[in-house]
Amino acid sequence: MVASTSQASNLPNGAEQRGEAAFRFLGFQIYTARLFTKGGLPLDWSQDFGLELTYKRNLSQSDLVEATLREMDRMGNALPIRGQLETCYQAVRPGDTYLAVSNGPDQLTFWRNDVAVCTLSHAGIKTRFMEIFLGENSRSERFTQALLGQ
Repeated sequence: MVASTSQASNLPNGAEQRGEAAFRFLGFQIYTARLFTKGGLPLDWSQDFGLELTYKRNLSQSDLVEATLREMDRMGNALPIRGQLETCYQAVRPGDTYLAVSNGPDQLTFWRNDVAVCTLSHAGIKTRFMEIFLGENSRSERFTQALLGQ
Protein backbone atom coordinates (compact mmCIF):
# COMPACT_ATOMS: atom_id res chain seq x y z
CA MET A 1 0.00 0.00 0.00
CA VAL A 2 1.34 3.41 -0.95
CA ALA A 3 1.19 6.23 1.61
CA SER A 4 -1.40 9.00 1.39
CA THR A 5 -0.59 11.72 -1.13
CA SER A 6 0.33 14.35 1.46
CA GLN A 7 2.54 11.95 3.38
CA ALA A 8 4.18 10.28 0.37
CA SER A 9 6.36 13.31 -0.34
CA ASN A 10 7.86 13.02 3.17
CA LEU A 11 8.90 9.37 2.74
CA PRO A 12 12.06 8.03 1.08
CA ASN A 13 11.70 7.51 -2.69
CA GLY A 14 9.85 4.31 -3.51
CA ALA A 15 8.66 3.71 0.06
CA GLU A 16 5.53 1.62 0.48
CA GLN A 17 3.77 0.31 3.55
CA ARG A 18 5.34 -2.88 4.89
CA GLY A 19 3.30 -3.49 8.02
CA GLU A 20 0.81 -2.01 10.48
CA ALA A 21 0.17 -2.64 14.16
CA ALA A 22 -1.74 -1.26 17.14
CA PHE A 23 0.13 -0.64 20.39
CA ARG A 24 -1.77 -1.15 23.64
CA PHE A 25 -0.76 -0.48 27.22
CA LEU A 26 -2.81 -1.93 30.07
CA GLY A 27 -5.51 -2.76 27.53
CA PHE A 28 -5.79 0.80 26.17
CA GLN A 29 -4.86 1.46 22.56
CA ILE A 30 -2.19 4.19 22.56
CA TYR A 31 -1.40 4.42 18.83
CA THR A 32 -1.35 2.59 15.55
CA ALA A 33 1.90 2.39 13.64
CA ARG A 34 2.78 1.89 9.98
CA LEU A 35 6.21 1.00 8.66
CA PHE A 36 7.23 2.21 5.19
CA THR A 37 10.19 0.56 3.47
CA LYS A 38 11.56 0.74 -0.05
CA GLY A 39 9.06 -1.09 -2.24
CA GLY A 40 7.37 -2.49 0.88
CA LEU A 41 10.22 -5.00 1.16
CA PRO A 42 11.46 -6.45 4.48
CA LEU A 43 13.18 -3.90 6.72
CA ASP A 44 16.82 -3.34 5.80
CA TRP A 45 18.49 -1.20 8.48
CA SER A 46 21.03 0.03 5.90
CA GLN A 47 18.21 1.64 3.86
CA ASP A 48 16.15 4.70 4.79
CA PHE A 49 12.60 4.05 5.96
CA GLY A 50 9.69 5.76 7.69
CA LEU A 51 7.57 4.98 10.72
CA GLU A 52 4.23 6.70 11.28
CA LEU A 53 2.35 6.74 14.59
CA THR A 54 -1.31 7.79 14.74
CA TYR A 55 -2.33 8.51 18.31
CA LYS A 56 -5.57 7.27 19.85
CA ARG A 57 -5.25 9.05 23.20
CA ASN A 58 -4.26 12.43 24.60
CA LEU A 59 -0.61 12.52 25.61
CA SER A 60 1.41 15.48 26.85
CA GLN A 61 4.76 16.55 25.47
CA SER A 62 6.32 15.35 28.73
CA ASP A 63 4.64 11.93 28.36
CA LEU A 64 6.12 11.53 24.86
CA VAL A 65 9.61 12.69 25.82
CA GLU A 66 9.79 10.61 29.01
CA ALA A 67 8.42 7.45 27.34
CA THR A 68 10.94 7.75 24.51
CA LEU A 69 13.89 8.29 26.83
CA ARG A 70 12.74 5.50 29.16
CA GLU A 71 12.44 3.01 26.29
CA MET A 72 15.79 3.96 24.80
CA ASP A 73 17.39 3.53 28.23
CA ARG A 74 15.62 0.20 28.83
CA MET A 75 17.01 -1.10 25.54
CA GLY A 76 20.55 0.08 26.29
CA ASN A 77 20.31 2.85 23.69
CA ALA A 78 20.27 5.92 25.94
CA LEU A 79 21.35 9.16 24.26
CA PRO A 80 21.63 12.77 25.51
CA ILE A 81 18.76 13.98 23.29
CA ARG A 82 16.19 15.27 25.80
CA GLY A 83 16.47 18.84 24.47
CA GLN A 84 16.09 17.70 20.87
CA LEU A 85 13.03 15.59 21.78
CA GLU A 86 11.45 18.53 23.59
CA THR A 87 11.78 20.51 20.35
CA CYS A 88 10.37 17.66 18.25
CA TYR A 89 7.44 16.59 20.37
CA GLN A 90 4.23 18.45 21.08
CA ALA A 91 1.19 17.17 22.97
CA VAL A 92 -1.02 14.88 20.87
CA ARG A 93 -4.75 14.23 20.66
CA PRO A 94 -6.57 11.33 19.01
CA GLY A 95 -5.92 11.43 15.27
CA ASP A 96 -2.61 13.33 15.47
CA THR A 97 0.28 11.70 13.60
CA TYR A 98 4.03 11.72 13.85
CA LEU A 99 6.10 10.42 10.96
CA ALA A 100 9.80 9.72 11.56
CA VAL A 101 11.95 9.25 8.43
CA SER A 102 15.60 8.28 8.45
CA ASN A 103 18.20 10.08 6.40
CA GLY A 104 21.20 7.83 6.76
CA PRO A 105 22.20 6.32 10.10
CA ASP A 106 22.61 9.61 11.98
CA GLN A 107 19.45 11.64 11.23
CA LEU A 108 15.70 11.29 11.73
CA THR A 109 13.29 13.93 10.48
CA PHE A 110 9.90 14.21 12.16
CA TRP A 111 6.64 15.46 10.69
CA ARG A 112 3.65 16.15 12.92
CA ASN A 113 0.37 16.06 11.01
CA ASP A 114 2.36 16.39 7.73
CA VAL A 115 4.32 19.47 8.90
CA ALA A 116 8.09 19.11 9.39
CA VAL A 117 8.91 19.87 13.02
CA CYS A 118 12.53 18.84 13.59
CA THR A 119 15.50 16.68 12.71
CA LEU A 120 17.23 14.60 15.37
CA SER A 121 20.94 14.29 14.70
CA HIS A 122 23.18 11.94 16.64
CA ALA A 123 25.51 9.08 15.77
CA GLY A 124 23.40 5.96 15.21
CA ILE A 125 20.09 7.70 16.01
CA LYS A 126 18.15 5.76 13.36
CA THR A 127 18.80 2.38 14.95
CA ARG A 128 18.85 3.58 18.54
CA PHE A 129 15.47 5.34 18.24
CA MET A 130 13.68 2.98 15.84
CA GLU A 131 14.56 -0.11 17.87
CA ILE A 132 11.93 1.07 20.37
CA PHE A 133 9.37 -0.10 17.80
CA LEU A 134 11.29 -2.46 15.53
CA GLY A 135 13.96 -4.05 17.72
CA GLU A 136 14.20 -7.55 19.14
CA ASN A 137 13.62 -6.21 22.66
CA SER A 138 10.66 -3.95 21.94
CA ARG A 139 7.83 -3.87 24.50
CA SER A 140 5.64 -6.12 22.34
CA GLU A 141 6.97 -8.86 20.09
CA ARG A 142 3.55 -9.24 18.42
CA PHE A 143 3.42 -5.48 17.68
CA THR A 144 6.93 -5.51 16.20
CA GLN A 145 6.29 -8.59 14.08
CA ALA A 146 3.10 -7.06 12.66
CA LEU A 147 4.95 -3.84 11.84
CA LEU A 148 7.70 -5.82 10.14
CA GLY A 149 5.06 -7.64 8.09
CA GLN A 150 5.91 -11.04 9.60
